[in-house]
Amino acid sequence: MNLLKGVNVYLIGMMGAGKTTVGKWLASELGYRFFDTDILIEQVAGKSVSEIFTRDGEESFRELESKVLQELSAYTNLIVATGGGIVLRQINWSYLHHGVVVWLNVPVEEICDRLREDNSRPLLREGDPKIILEGIFTQRQRFYAQADVQVFAGGDNPEIVGMRVIEELQKMVKVKEERKLKELQN
Repeated sequence: MNLLKGVNVYLIGMMGAGKTTVGKWLASELGYRFFDTDILIEQVAGKSVSEIFTRDGEESFRELESKVLQELSAYTNLIVATGGGIVLRQINWSYLHHGVVVWLNVPVEEICDRLREDNSRPLLREGDPKIILEGIFTQRQRFYAQADVQVFAGGDNPEIVGMRVIEELQKMVKVKEERKLKELQN
């Protein structure tokens, strides 16, 4: 399926939204390569995301995140699962706009359930996870809303969410092709 003609797809959304799982499925379906920015950051830094946050601070992590995203944006045929906070830095949007940005939108309550047993998330270490996640969502929602495509990703398995993403991408491509055709006719 050459739906996107090599254009990258960047998955954004809250931690626990399923970006990695859905991203792997999409890459397989579209014949793309899959990358997770957090995994690449860990490889570059030689330590876990948790260790980077603890030892070097969030700002150091965000710098690495931007560098990794910049490198990835130079390639094509990629599905990229990004960290939930990648949308916070304006420079990252210049890299994200090298492709199609898809927001996997999951209700905060469901994210809380998904992350209940996950101790690896640095931002959830202190305090009530639900309150923390609600605050994070409130801070980031306006950035997530800037995505080219928004897909509700709650309550369903990753394959169903992935199929929704493909449907939305198909609609987006169709609209763009219709606009080009109209411009040519005028």
